Amino acid sequence: MKSRVLNRVARVLDRGVVRRWARAADAAEATDLAGLERLRDRAWGLRRRLDRLLHVAEGRLALPRIGQDTIQRPLHADWVFRPELWRGPISPPGRSSIAGNTQFGNEVSLFHDCALSEITFRQVRNTGESDLAPFGIRFDVFRFSGSYLSLVLELPPEAAAGLKRRHLVRLNLTVETEKPLEIFARLNIRHGPNTEQIVREFQMNQAETQVEFDLGFSEINEKRVERLWVDLIFENPEMNQILLRDITMARRPRAEI
Repeated sequence: MKSRVLNRVARVLDRGVVRRWARAADAAEATDLAGLERLRDRAWGLRRRLDRLLHVAEGRLALPRIGQDTIQRPLHADWVFRPELWRGPISPPGRSSIAGNTQFGNEVSLFHDCALSEITFRQVRNTGESDLAPFGIRFDVFRFSGSYLSLVLELPPEAAAGLKRRHLVRLNLTVETEKPLEIFARLNIRHGPNTEQIVREFQMNQAETQVEFDLGFSEINEKRVERLWVDLIFENPEMNQILLRDITMARRPRAEI
């Protein structure tokens, strides 16, 4: 009962504040300059607080919601994953002149060999109707003097647990670029002293694309699998904007024949 009374009182007070500012706005043309200056200062103070509230509210209420981790799960998948950079906000959300080995969060790093970096990074909020990830990341590449640019995704221990040669590992990518770009994915599997590498190229004729790694053609030692990571390799990225709206991975056993 007490909370309902307080809410009703708050609504009445809010309506009173709105009416008061509406009257002040209507009378602004005729208000003396000293009074107008005081009103302006109060209005700017109120506006700063309202803008801060709106900024936070728009971010939290926009779809998809922060913390949501919906992943399209393939049939019989025993592991699915979306890196944290696409799940929640990081701080700072953007950087410029990124060095050749820069880590973003705990799972993603950017590598390049440019003597002078002209690469910027920004985490952006996804708000499209088809978006499943709350966040995406954007790279702006200007002059590029290096020989490689790659984004490394460190996979959690669950990716390696129980990994067999009968598994298929799928990587789904939602990407937008300013101009055509070749993107490759390299799956790295550390097993004992050796590292198996499987490379696939994305078909870039649509925003949502995927590659699949068939471990049946690999030579991994199933008993010694320790760690997995993925390299996303961007060919000739100069003067391009790369927007990675979502990255997900899934693992499923191959159908028995």
